Amino acid sequence: MAAERDMTATSDGPVRIAMVGLGWWGRKMVAVLGGAKAHIEVARAVEPAPGAEEFCAANGLALSTDYAEALADPGVEAVILATPHSLHEEQIERAVAAGKHVFCEKPLAMTRTGAERAVALCRDAGLVLGMGHERRFEPPIAMILEAAADGRLGRVLQVEANFSHDKFLGLDPSNWRLNASQAPAAGMTATGIHLTDLSTRLLGPARDVRVACENLASEIPQGDTLSAHIRFHGGGTAYVSATLATPFVSRFAVFGTKGWIEVRDKAHVEAPAGWVVTSAWTGTPIEVREVAPAEPVRDNLVAFAEAVRGRRAYPITGEEMINNIAILESIIRSAGTGMVELVA
Repeated sequence: MAAERDMTATSDGPVRIAMVGLGWWGRKMVAVLGGAKAHIEVARAVEPAPGAEEFCAANGLALSTDYAEALADPGVEAVILATPHSLHEEQIERAVAAGKHVFCEKPLAMTRTGAERAVALCRDAGLVLGMGHERRFEPPIAMILEAAADGRLGRVLQVEANFSHDKFLGLDPSNWRLNASQAPAAGMTATGIHLTDLSTRLLGPARDVRVACENLASEIPQGDTLSAHIRFHGGGTAYVSATLATPFVSRFAVFGTKGWIEVRDKAHVEAPAGWVVTSAWTGTPIEVREVAPAEPVRDNLVAFAEAVRGRRAYPITGEEMINNIAILESIIRSAGTGMVELVA
């Protein structure tokens, strides 16, 4: 997979990238990269919509309205795609053809076939493919993944997770995030995709899903309330909730035969405020502790830059990316049918 490319050759200096898309999240990434200039440097930006000139001037960025201009820039080594989901596959293909490494905001694609193609294109070209799954880089979530990998949790049995907010209720109806074909299944592509990423990392490839998706409190075309029940080939289940009509909540809990851990965010990742971690292990009382704020968006991008420089493998494998999009594709299908849908 892309993360398993030849790592023998290294270079010095920060990786120079083009930020493609200067909406809410693209601007967030530019801001956090101000604290990572030793690793990664935003060389230019691409935004076809008007209104980005002032932001680019304030941040010293050359601004293009044409993606091709950034791809043709020999000073650009990689692109970060903070663009609508439906554009990712074509933009990745064009970046690979230009010899640029790719960091893509989630979801990588809308179908398993599309994800397989994106991963294969980067792998075969020897290019790093990074993914905007910053939740893996939150310290308490990283602790969960480590505890599962080294056996401290025992046999992982179940995941329970909710990542919901009401940030989209005030968006203009023309915004692509409120387009049911661009961002289907309530909050799935905005938030739930992070939870399925962690679930497949812990439990492996999924077997089937059953989804309830309703519109209960808004006019959001794709629905505002979603819950998904996922079963995995190796056993175990995940329950994921991703709504677009409640105040912010983020909870991720993993239950194993030797212990369980629950992580609650104090604030949205756009402005991290730390976490509350509750856990228990066989023979021990329940413990509650707080974890100080960190900047997982930045840390994910630094990990991408380190992989580009050949210093270490990028920690999200191509296989995991594909497995996650396979779940997403089936969730979207089940949101429409209400039936159990097999995962490809």
